[in-house]
Amino acid sequence: MKTDDLALLQELYRDKLTLRHRHVAVACLVSDYEFNNAYQYVINREDTHLKWLEAAIVECGGTPGTVAEPTVTAAAGKKNEKFLPLVAEDARLSQELVARWKPRAAGIHSERHRKLVGVILGETLEQKRFFDQIGAGQDDLLGRRMAGASTGDGVMPVRWRE
Repeated sequence: MKTDDLALLQELYRDKLTLRHRHVAVACLVSDYEFNNAYQYVINREDTHLKWLEAAIVECGGTPGTVAEPTVTAAAGKKNEKFLPLVAEDARLSQELVARWKPRAAGIHSERHRKLVGVILGETLEQKRFFDQIGAGQDDLLGRRMAGASTGDGVMPVRWRE
Protein backbone atom coordinates (compact mmCIF):
# COMPACT_ATOMS: atom_id res chain seq x y z
CA MET A 1 0.00 0.00 0.00
CA LYS A 2 2.75 2.45 0.92
CA THR A 3 4.57 1.74 -2.34
CA ASP A 4 1.35 2.33 -4.32
CA ASP A 5 0.92 5.68 -2.55
CA LEU A 6 4.58 6.50 -3.13
CA ALA A 7 4.33 5.97 -6.89
CA LEU A 8 1.20 8.13 -7.10
CA LEU A 9 2.69 10.91 -4.97
CA GLN A 10 5.90 10.90 -7.00
CA GLU A 11 3.96 11.14 -10.25
CA LEU A 12 1.80 13.99 -8.94
CA TYR A 13 4.95 15.74 -7.71
CA ARG A 14 6.44 15.59 -11.21
CA ASP A 15 3.20 16.87 -12.75
CA LYS A 16 2.97 19.80 -10.30
CA LEU A 17 6.67 20.58 -10.71
CA THR A 18 6.20 20.65 -14.48
CA LEU A 19 3.37 23.18 -14.09
CA ARG A 20 5.38 25.23 -11.60
CA HIS A 21 8.34 25.45 -13.98
CA ARG A 22 6.00 26.50 -16.78
CA HIS A 23 4.37 29.16 -14.60
CA VAL A 24 7.77 30.63 -13.73
CA ALA A 25 8.68 30.72 -17.43
CA VAL A 26 5.38 32.36 -18.37
CA ALA A 27 5.62 34.86 -15.50
CA CYS A 28 8.87 36.10 -17.01
CA LEU A 29 6.85 37.11 -20.09
CA VAL A 30 3.87 38.66 -18.28
CA SER A 31 4.57 42.37 -18.29
CA ASP A 32 1.27 43.51 -16.74
CA TYR A 33 1.91 44.22 -13.05
CA GLU A 34 -1.38 42.85 -11.69
CA PHE A 35 -1.29 39.73 -13.84
CA ASN A 36 2.34 39.11 -12.93
CA ASN A 37 1.41 39.39 -9.24
CA ALA A 38 -1.22 36.71 -9.77
CA TYR A 39 1.43 34.46 -11.31
CA GLN A 40 3.75 35.11 -8.36
CA TYR A 41 0.93 34.09 -6.02
CA VAL A 42 0.32 30.89 -8.00
CA ILE A 43 4.04 30.04 -7.98
CA ASN A 44 4.23 30.63 -4.23
CA ARG A 45 1.33 28.24 -3.60
CA GLU A 46 2.89 25.68 -5.92
CA ASP A 47 6.10 25.89 -3.91
CA THR A 48 4.02 25.02 -0.85
CA HIS A 49 2.29 22.14 -2.66
CA LEU A 50 5.65 20.75 -3.70
CA LYS A 51 6.98 20.95 -0.13
CA TRP A 52 3.92 19.06 1.10
CA LEU A 53 4.38 16.40 -1.57
CA GLU A 54 8.11 16.15 -0.85
CA ALA A 55 7.37 15.48 2.83
CA ALA A 56 4.75 12.85 1.95
CA ILE A 57 7.12 11.15 -0.50
CA VAL A 58 9.93 11.04 2.05
CA GLU A 59 7.50 9.70 4.66
CA CYS A 60 6.68 6.85 2.24
CA GLY A 61 10.41 6.12 1.82
CA GLY A 62 10.97 7.76 -1.55
CA THR A 63 12.61 10.77 -3.07
CA PRO A 64 10.98 13.42 -5.26
CA GLY A 65 11.90 13.44 -8.92
CA THR A 66 12.97 16.21 -11.22
CA VAL A 67 11.68 17.51 -14.53
CA ALA A 68 13.24 19.69 -17.19
CA GLU A 69 12.39 23.37 -17.30
CA PRO A 70 10.40 24.35 -20.37
CA THR A 71 11.23 26.93 -22.98
CA VAL A 72 8.28 29.25 -23.41
CA THR A 73 8.02 32.05 -25.95
CA ALA A 74 5.45 34.79 -26.24
CA ALA A 75 3.45 35.38 -29.39
CA ALA A 76 3.92 38.46 -31.50
CA GLY A 77 1.56 41.32 -30.85
CA LYS A 78 0.77 44.17 -28.51
CA LYS A 79 1.61 44.17 -24.80
CA ASN A 80 -0.98 41.78 -23.31
CA GLU A 81 -1.64 39.95 -26.58
CA LYS A 82 1.87 38.52 -26.35
CA PHE A 83 1.28 36.46 -23.22
CA LEU A 84 -2.51 35.85 -23.22
CA PRO A 85 -2.25 32.65 -25.32
CA LEU A 86 0.19 31.30 -22.70
CA VAL A 87 -2.27 32.17 -19.93
CA ALA A 88 -5.07 30.34 -21.75
CA GLU A 89 -2.79 27.32 -22.08
CA ASP A 90 -2.04 27.48 -18.33
CA ALA A 91 -5.78 27.44 -17.60
CA ARG A 92 -6.21 24.39 -19.84
CA LEU A 93 -3.23 22.57 -18.32
CA SER A 94 -4.46 23.22 -14.78
CA GLN A 95 -7.92 21.87 -15.64
CA GLU A 96 -6.38 18.81 -17.26
CA LEU A 97 -4.21 18.10 -14.21
CA VAL A 98 -7.25 18.19 -11.92
CA ALA A 99 -9.33 16.05 -14.29
CA ARG A 100 -6.52 13.50 -14.51
CA TRP A 101 -5.76 13.39 -10.79
CA LYS A 102 -9.16 13.68 -9.11
CA PRO A 103 -10.14 10.06 -9.81
CA ARG A 104 -6.61 8.83 -9.13
CA ALA A 105 -6.51 10.56 -5.74
CA ALA A 106 -9.24 8.22 -4.52
CA GLY A 107 -6.75 5.37 -4.90
CA ILE A 108 -4.35 6.80 -2.30
CA HIS A 109 -4.54 4.55 0.76
CA SER A 110 -3.32 7.03 3.36
CA GLU A 111 -6.24 9.26 4.33
CA ARG A 112 -3.88 12.10 5.22
CA HIS A 113 -2.13 11.95 1.85
CA ARG A 114 -5.45 11.62 0.02
CA LYS A 115 -6.76 14.76 1.75
CA LEU A 116 -3.48 16.55 1.02
CA VAL A 117 -3.89 15.78 -2.68
CA GLY A 118 -7.49 16.99 -2.48
CA VAL A 119 -6.33 20.36 -1.15
CA ILE A 120 -3.69 20.62 -3.87
CA LEU A 121 -6.25 19.84 -6.58
CA GLY A 122 -8.70 22.36 -5.13
CA GLU A 123 -6.06 25.07 -5.15
CA THR A 124 -5.08 24.11 -8.69
CA LEU A 125 -8.68 24.82 -9.72
CA GLU A 126 -8.39 28.20 -8.00
CA GLN A 127 -5.25 28.84 -10.05
CA LYS A 128 -7.18 27.92 -13.21
CA ARG A 129 -9.78 30.51 -12.22
CA PHE A 130 -7.01 33.13 -11.91
CA PHE A 131 -5.79 32.27 -15.40
CA ASP A 132 -9.32 32.50 -16.77
CA GLN A 133 -9.73 35.92 -15.12
CA ILE A 134 -6.43 37.13 -16.57
CA GLY A 135 -7.65 36.00 -19.98
CA ALA A 136 -10.82 38.03 -19.44
CA GLY A 137 -8.74 41.11 -18.56
CA GLN A 138 -9.84 41.20 -14.92
CA ASP A 139 -6.90 42.84 -13.14
CA ASP A 140 -8.14 42.89 -9.53
CA LEU A 141 -7.36 39.23 -8.89
CA LEU A 142 -5.55 39.78 -5.60
CA GLY A 143 -7.28 42.97 -4.50
CA ARG A 144 -7.82 46.51 -5.64
CA ARG A 145 -5.25 49.25 -5.69
CA MET A 146 -5.93 52.65 -4.14
CA ALA A 147 -7.40 55.14 -6.58
CA GLY A 148 -4.63 57.00 -8.38
CA ALA A 149 -1.88 54.57 -7.33
CA SER A 150 0.40 53.42 -10.15
CA THR A 151 2.94 50.69 -10.72
CA GLY A 152 4.74 52.52 -13.48
CA ASP A 153 3.05 50.12 -15.92
CA GLY A 154 5.43 47.21 -15.65
CA VAL A 155 7.26 44.65 -13.57
CA MET A 156 10.85 44.17 -12.48
CA PRO A 157 13.00 42.15 -14.88
CA VAL A 158 13.93 39.60 -12.18
CA ARG A 159 11.74 37.77 -9.67
CA TRP A 160 13.82 38.40 -6.54
CA ARG A 161 15.89 41.38 -5.74
CA GLU A 162 18.05 41.79 -2.64
